[in-house]
Amino acid sequence: MTRKIIPLVALVAAAATAFVFRTELVAWFSPDSRPASAAPAHDHGKSGGASDVAYYTCPMHPAVHSDKPGQCPICGMALTPVLTSTLESGEIVIDDARRAAVGIRTGKAVRAPMTRSLRAVGRVAYDETRLRDVTLKLSGWITKLHVTQTGQPVRQGQLLFTLYSPELFAAQQEYLLARPRADALARAAERKLALWGLTAAQIAKVAERGEPLEDVPFYAPAGGYVIEKNVVEGAMVQAGERLFRIAALDKVWVEADIYEADLRSVRLGQRVTVELSYLPGATFDGKVAYVYPYLDPASRTGKVRIELSNQGKELKPDMYATVSFAVDLGPRLQIPLDAVVYTGPRRLVFVDLGQGRLRPQEVTLGARTDDAVEVLTGVAEGDTVVTSGNFLVAAESRIRSASKFWREERAGGEHAGHGGAP
Repeated sequence: MTRKIIPLVALVAAAATAFVFRTELVAWFSPDSRPASAAPAHDHGKSGGASDVAYYTCPMHPAVHSDKPGQCPICGMALTPVLTSTLESGEIVIDDARRAAVGIRTGKAVRAPMTRSLRAVGRVAYDETRLRDVTLKLSGWITKLHVTQTGQPVRQGQLLFTLYSPELFAAQQEYLLARPRADALARAAERKLALWGLTAAQIAKVAERGEPLEDVPFYAPAGGYVIEKNVVEGAMVQAGERLFRIAALDKVWVEADIYEADLRSVRLGQRVTVELSYLPGATFDGKVAYVYPYLDPASRTGKVRIELSNQGKELKPDMYATVSFAVDLGPRLQIPLDAVVYTGPRRLVFVDLGQGRLRPQEVTLGARTDDAVEVLTGVAEGDTVVTSGNFLVAAESRIRSASKFWREERAGGEHAGHGGAP
């Protein structure tokens, strides 16, 4: 029986204690209530009139709010006033200990040289100035084909094929008949052979033999690679027909597509870097050689040509490439890119005012790089802004303040949530 009475007595005692000290307990757990034994209020008239004070709070525990001066029920520190003007500006106070805990870091607004990186998709192309076609100025038959494959490398002067042409055979006979006279007719006959493609050595060989060549050899006019082959052995060819196209690949073009808005940032002689996905880590340095004077009407892009050396033949025509342009913008007032908070139509940064105070400030942004953004209005050189943890700061400012920045954002969200209904 005694064991049952003891817990009952303890429960009654605890209830009586709670009733007697109910005021102190409420003051401890409620930020809006204060114990009767609270310290006398300090005179805060120096911080503004009574009508200017929105509430009182603890610097160490900002969640504590009171409508009159007193002490913090958690740590006992004197409560400080929060002015209505501070609320309207969105200003909040975060001490150094809390900043370190949530990872808030700051940086300076500085005026420094700014270089913007402009990236574009490019395509490797043949150097058009190093393309050579093999054509004939007369008709005939290919009696022997010595270059038989597309992609085959050739040297300048290498034998490509031999040709039998009745016209060329007759012209050689005319030359042999006119040669002993050594007059204008002989010179005209020799000139005719040269114009039809015979070299001086071949003409001399015809004169030495004293009889025309039936199968006349034709040689490569330039070195490179055969990128087009339109003939087979035994085929009949006509005057003007393209038999081969030869391209030299020791130098190539890269043609980059630049959006219309970015074309003004590109100029002749500008240095660029070219990268290819199949060569990770490898870069090729070049310069802008030409800006084409027209746009592609479908993609609204302009074409820019870069000339690159290709001694190792690593750049192959029709490969895709990433082209990076370094655009020098000169000295600009800039802040770290992470400092900007995007709130609907506004761009905000949090300016560090000292003594733990942070205030949202609307800014107008300009050019941006990979890690910084130009500020046109809103902050001055030397201002300190939050660069890390600013979304946590924005959330706290939104909760605590009545700033116009957050009011307008919430109003926009509510309007959108109602589908625009009046």
